[in-house]
Amino acid sequence: MKRIAIVTGASGGIGQAFVRELQKETLDEIWVVGRNQQRLLSLQHEFGERITPVCKDLTKDDDLLSFSDLLKKQRPSVLWLINNAGTARMAPSIEFSFSEIGQTIDLNCKAPAALINLCIPFMEKGAKILNISSASSFQPVPYLNLYAATKAFARSYSRALHMELKPRGITVTAVCPGWVDTDMLSTEMNGQKIHFPGITTPQKVVKKALSDVKKGKDMSICTFYVKCQHWNVKLLPQKWTMKIWLHGIKKYL
Repeated sequence: MKRIAIVTGASGGIGQAFVRELQKETLDEIWVVGRNQQRLLSLQHEFGERITPVCKDLTKDDDLLSFSDLLKKQRPSVLWLINNAGTARMAPSIEFSFSEIGQTIDLNCKAPAALINLCIPFMEKGAKILNISSASSFQPVPYLNLYAATKAFARSYSRALHMELKPRGITVTAVCPGWVDTDMLSTEMNGQKIHFPGITTPQKVVKKALSDVKKGKDMSICTFYVKCQHWNVKLLPQKWTMKIWLHGIKKYL
């Protein structure tokens, strides 16, 4: 039985950092999942033959079902499932089209939940699931509220599922970074260069996440800056937190 890891959104940023770190684990294959076949093949070229490209659009039911068929055909032992694929955009909610709303929810919420249910039958004691959430899951975030709400789902879903799967020895961890230096971040908005307080690297987020999941934690918070955010939202009324956020971004609106 092949021992595998599955990483979605593997071709850049946090996903690629996970692929790099998983090279150190005892695995036969690392399945890298994404929509761009060429970028997935470049990962195989960079990291070697253990990388198995799986070209799927996780917002499409047919692709999720064909992924299920792939698991049933190969019947691997899934040691790691890392749900990293996601999408985000900072903008007034009224600007989001019906299609963009649906795709954001499908990719950030539906796909991770579906993949988890597909993979659990192929997991044994010691298997690990990581869902990439965000520090924005700690409180409502105006002008980033669709993304933040999907990440609140990811955090809540992960922590509850962690309790459900604990008797089976499967760990589920919500990874909640703040600003991470990836291509997902826009460098400017309305002509203003954006400042990202407390920004960190994908490598630091991933190393902290892998350390926390091995300790059996249901949530991973990287950097002291984000830990302070987490404490603040527990102490302050959410209306105050939102006003502080709005004050910080008003020059970009």
